[in-house]
Parts: sequence; C-alpha cells; structure tokens
Amino acid sequence: MSLWSSLYVGTSGLQTSHNALNTVAHNLTNADTDGYTRQQVEQSDKIYITISKTASAVSPQQSGLGVSYSNVKQIRDYFLDKQFRKESGRGMFYEVSKDTLLEVEDQLGEMNGEAFQAQLSDLWVSIQELSKDPCSSVTQSTLIQEASEFLARAQSVYEGLSSYQDNLNLQVKQQVEKINDYGNQILDLNDKIRAIEIGGIEHANDLKDQRNQILDELAKLVDISYDTDVYGNVYVQIEGEDFVKGSTCYEIGLDMDSLTGFYTPFWPQNANVLPGSDEFPNGKGMLMTVDGVLQRETTVNGVPTVLRKTFSTDNALLFNLNREISSELGTDIGGLKGMILARGDHRATYADIAGGNYDKVSQSVLMNVQAEFDQLFHNTVSSINNVLAEAAGVKEYDSTGVSATATDENGNILPVTLDGKIHAIEVNPGGYLTDEEGVPYQIFTKIAGDGYQKMHLSGLKDAEGNTLPDGDYWVYNEESYDPEKIYTLYSLSNTKMNQELMQAPAKLGFRLEDGSEDLSTMEKLKAVFTKEEYTLNPNVLKQVSILGYYDDLVSQVANSSFVFGEIHKNQENTISATESARDQIHAVSSDEELSNMIKFQSAYNASSRFINVVDEMLEHLLTSLA
Repeated sequence: MSLWSSLYVGTSGLQTSHNALNTVAHNLTNADTDGYTRQQVEQSDKIYITISKTASAVSPQQSGLGVSYSNVKQIRDYFLDKQFRKESGRGMFYEVSKDTLLEVEDQLGEMNGEAFQAQLSDLWVSIQELSKDPCSSVTQSTLIQEASEFLARAQSVYEGLSSYQDNLNLQVKQQVEKINDYGNQILDLNDKIRAIEIGGIEHANDLKDQRNQILDELAKLVDISYDTDVYGNVYVQIEGEDFVKGSTCYEIGLDMDSLTGFYTPFWPQNANVLPGSDEFPNGKGMLMTVDGVLQRETTVNGVPTVLRKTFSTDNALLFNLNREISSELGTDIGGLKGMILARGDHRATYADIAGGNYDKVSQSVLMNVQAEFDQLFHNTVSSINNVLAEAAGVKEYDSTGVSATATDENGNILPVTLDGKIHAIEVNPGGYLTDEEGVPYQIFTKIAGDGYQKMHLSGLKDAEGNTLPDGDYWVYNEESYDPEKIYTLYSLSNTKMNQELMQAPAKLGFRLEDGSEDLSTMEKLKAVFTKEEYTLNPNVLKQVSILGYYDDLVSQVANSSFVFGEIHKNQENTISATESARDQIHAVSSDEELSNMIKFQSAYNASSRFINVVDEMLEHLLTSLA
C-alpha cells in the first residue's frame, strides 16, 4: 500500500471517529429529553483497491481505504413499544373510572363534612318528632322545612353529578380534537422523514422520536395498532379502522345529541349520507354534526345558503359499547372510551331501573349512581306522598270498562283512555288532607305535569265490586317510564316543594273529624324510613330501608372506587415495569456513552498519530530525494 493510500486510511479514521463523537455528544445532550431514543453508530469498510489477482491465490491482493461512518440507528424494541402503549391505554381507561368515582364521593359529601346522610337523617328525625305531637304547628313546620332542605340537598348532589357528566362530555370533545391533531402531526412527520431519508444518506432520527412520542400519547387515548411501510411511513389504525394511511388522516367526527348535548365519536368515511343531502366540499377540521345533520353556511351564486348533509352513523360509531368490558377481550383500553362509558348517554333517573333498562346504565359509573340516587329520592318522596294520599282517601280502583272524560284549560271536554289500575279520590273540597279544590295534599309536587287530574268517571267499582255513582274524581297521574314522558316522574329534575304547604304548614292538620290526632298516619310515615322493602338495583337481592339504602349506595361507591383504584395501581406498576424494560434498551446511559466517548476519542487520537507518522515518512523521503 502506498503512502498516499495510507493517508486516506488515516483521514477516514479521523472523520469516522469525529462523527461518532458527535453522536455520543448528541446522546448525552438529550439524556433527559422526553421521548428521545439513544442512537448507535455503525461503521463499515470503505472500498478496496485490487493490487494483483492470480489464479493460484486464494484471494486477490487488496488494499483498503479505511473505515466509513455507514449508519446511525435508533435502538428500540418493537414488542416492548407495543406492550407499553397497550398497557398505557389500559391504565388511562381505569384512571378515568377511578377519578369519576372519587368525584362521586365528593358530591355525596361523605369526606368533607357535608354528607347527604345528615340531611336524610334530619328528615327522619323531623318525622319522629311529628309523630310525638302531630297537631303541633311547630312539628308540622319542621317537617316541611326539613323536607325542603332534603329536596335542595338531593338536587344539589344530582346537579353536581350532572355537572361532572357535562365536564366529561367536554373532555370527550377535547380528546377527539387532540386525537385528530395527533393524526395530522403523524402525517406531517411521515412526509418530513421520507423527504430526508429518500436519498438513503441522512437519517431523521429526531423526527422519528417525535413520531414515537405522539404514538405513546395517542395510545393513552385510544386502542391503536400501527405499522411502518418500506418508505418509513407509519400507518395507524384506531379500533381496527384506518386513521392514518398513505397521504390521508381520516379524522374522527362528533355527533351531538340536541337533547343532551352529549358527543358521540364516529367515522365520517363509514357514515351513510342519506338521500336529499346537499353536496358541498369537505373542509379542513373535525366534522361536527347535530343529530346526524351537518350544516354549513356558504354562498351559492352570491346568495347566502345553508347546505345540509344528513348522516346515518349507526354503523360508523368509533366504539362498540355493547361489547363486554374485559382485559381478556382487550375492550378496556383508552381514556376516550373510559370517558364515554363513565359519562353515559343521558341523565339517568330511577325510571332506568324501574323501567327495566338497568343494563343500559350499569356500565356507566355516573349513570349508575345517578339512577340509584334518584331512586332513593323517588322512594322517599313518593312513599311520603302516598301515605298522605291514603290518609286523604285515595284508593286504588280497577279502571277496566270505565269511561272517563277530562276538561282542558279552555273548558273543552276531552275523552281519556284508562288502562288497568287507577288511584283516585272523589272530589270533596276542603276534606281531610285536601286543598280547597279537593286535591290531596302532596308535600312534593311535579315541576312539569300535575300530580292529579280531574276526571268525570262512569262505571267505577270499589274493591267489593259495587258500582259507584258517576261523578268527578281526582285521578292520580301515574308515572310513565317512557323517555318522552319524563314530565310524569317524581325525579330529582322534576320535583319541587308544595308552595301552599311551604307558606302554611299547619294546613296538614293531622287532626281527624272526631278531633283526635291521626296517629295511624304518623306510624305509616315512620314506616317509610324503617320498612325494608327497597333494593339498590335489580342485581341486588338484599332488601333494606331508606336509611339502609343510602348506606349501601355509599358502600357500593366506596367499594367500586377501591376496586378501580387497585386495578389502576396494579396497572401503573405494570406500566412502570414495562417502561423500565423499554428504557434499558432505548434510554441513554451516561456510563455507556462516556465509555464510547473514550473509545472513539482513542480511535481519533490513533488516526491522528497514524497520519503524523505517514506525514513524517513522506517528509523524510522528499527531503532525502532532494
């Protein structure tokens, strides 16, 4: 090998060691940078010069031109990345459930001295005091006052639950916007990485770190799968549907229910555009609809126009919430799904339990508590009202074959269809526990809808089968579990205090016609709180009293909170262990990098000394020849 060739060898060593030292410095500089992956130098031989080649030789005589800095690669483990992202998504799912239950505990006030239990107990105490002296205006006034405070406190708790439900709904919108933003960032990074690496010389490792960091964050929100093509593009799927593919990010849309205001994520590309929709170009940004209708204000031929596109999102929903939530099935991944499940799809009431729809609310943390808490309230107020109604003379009748008419507010006579049993009382103005029109007193009344409706009944029969005279009756408006008839419910959102009794509690009287105290009604009022005939939900067989019901509700929330907390804690341990294993591979080790620095610095020094020796030899030859 000539001396001139030897200079090439020394120079390549200097350049390669210099570049390797730069890589080490880059690693050390970014040791504490989130999402940074350590980079490793790969070196290879440069080309060889053939000096001679003979048939008898095993190999030709060749002279190498040194070493080259051939590649700098990221050190990552695909399987650990995949496991970490899946476990992160599962951890976020249970974190949402845990946080929601903690919020429910705060709303019930068991931890901060404002417990609902205290208000329920005060109402019970006021009934006990009333039973000691039922005709006292003081005890009657105390009962109405405690009932009012009970209602106000119960509504405050329910409004707090509803407010947090709205907060989760807003978070759903924000998370979908964030997911769409992540998708567009991945698409942009794909383009930048491909542009840099297309020549095969440079490596966009720092941009790949940004993309991996986005995938880590995206995996916390939704269940993702991903792959990389031969050009270095990352393709992403969410819940098995294409999200980032090729040059397109298929953004998630939101359909807002006009009644509840709740957002439902869906795939616009899978939604069916219904006939009669206007054609207009899709703009940049998330697709927002209200009840499946997208509206866009535009100008057509200079005329302001509102274009509409109607979607059927039935087969385009982002999540299939009918599937069982299970780690085994992999359906418990992603904070977004956790938020939607915790929030539910409507304001739950006791009608969801009594109407046989409990399965639809049981998976939602908030809806489950809303329904059970509203059922506690309904059981309390309806039982108190029923005791007063029975004392006033309201009886149950078989309405089969009974003809009925009612008069509307304009005096028009309207036919009424009765079916099954009715609760009614003959009109008797000023009767016992009735007002001046003969309507039985109710401590709690409906906000929308009346408790009783005046009807003219014909053919009504009593319990013994005797036909009663035709006449006017006050007929109780039975509760309907039809979602479109919530105005018939004695629910927290549709109940108020009887203003007449609020102003004059003494109208209750509780004194019978013979002048004696109505002790029988007092015993029935006390039995409202002591009889054990209530269950928390259809899946619970244990029957409890009103006070026991609330204790079981609080225990259920506390137990569920503990369970979700333990699951989340275990999940955090799993995530931490997986992250540690991943860090051992792709995180920067200062000791290792310092070792590499010494190695490459020594190689640099050796190359420098090699060049000096060659230089001295050349100088000696040139001097001698001169």
